[in-house]
Amino acid sequence: MNAEPISIEQLVKGEFNGLSASQKKVAEYLLSHPDECALLTAKQISREAGVSETTVIRLSYALGFSNFSDMQKRLRERILKTNSAPQTLSLEASEVADEPMPLASLIENDIAILQVLLQQLNPADIWKAVDALIEADQVLVAGYRASYAAACWFSLSLGMTRGHVQLCQSAGDDYVKLAHLTERSVAVIISVPRYSREILNLANQAKEHNVKLIAVTDRLLSPVGRISDITLTTDVNIDSGMVSAASLISVLNLLVYGIKTKDSQRFQAKQQQLEQLYAASGIFIE
Repeated sequence: MNAEPISIEQLVKGEFNGLSASQKKVAEYLLSHPDECALLTAKQISREAGVSETTVIRLSYALGFSNFSDMQKRLRERILKTNSAPQTLSLEASEVADEPMPLASLIENDIAILQVLLQQLNPADIWKAVDALIEADQVLVAGYRASYAAACWFSLSLGMTRGHVQLCQSAGDDYVKLAHLTERSVAVIISVPRYSREILNLANQAKEHNVKLIAVTDRLLSPVGRISDITLTTDVNIDSGMVSAASLISVLNLLVYGIKTKDSQRFQAKQQQLEQLYAASGIFIE
């Protein structure tokens, strides 16, 4: 085994003089087909590379691995990290495990959005929305398409803090549920680009029925933001071609936490009721 492991790129360039011609053939095959080699046995690789199985195993030793399985494990880890079949690959056994992930920029972008949200957040608007949700006789939650996942999460979480929470699961059942609301009710409308015409129609209908409207959107002048009684905004990084749900969930989570804090007695009663039902039905494994 070599004192210092080397990479396949070094081998292909001929920088490791002790490597045999057969081992170089294996190295070149690994470099060109890393995704396949992550799944093939040493015997299969040897057949594809046109060498003996022993040569494949000896190459793993030359690269600084303890055995072939150790080398193949590294191949799999790298492919999982990049979520693709890379054309070039470094297989140093001493490779640092915490190198930046290819998708790290997306996570960093979410963090940056949350930092801006923290700086620009208006606590007065959050507490106004919390008070409205506590005092409401019923709450209707709606969000279509890109906004639906956040609406689903919020309706579930809100339903664990208070009763009479409804989720509009599609544009077909919104008016039926809207008909049951009163002037003491609240509609929480979640709307991010691309803005849904159906959700704007629902918001307008809620306003006509004197239902208090809380909008969670990406800007004050969005279609629902312009007509809402309370508008909570956060960036959703639409420029990336994907809506960032992290910031939406964070804003909605503030509302849930606010209710838990400000209406703690009803919250505790609701939790006890739920726990009794959970225990009786045995729906959870743990």
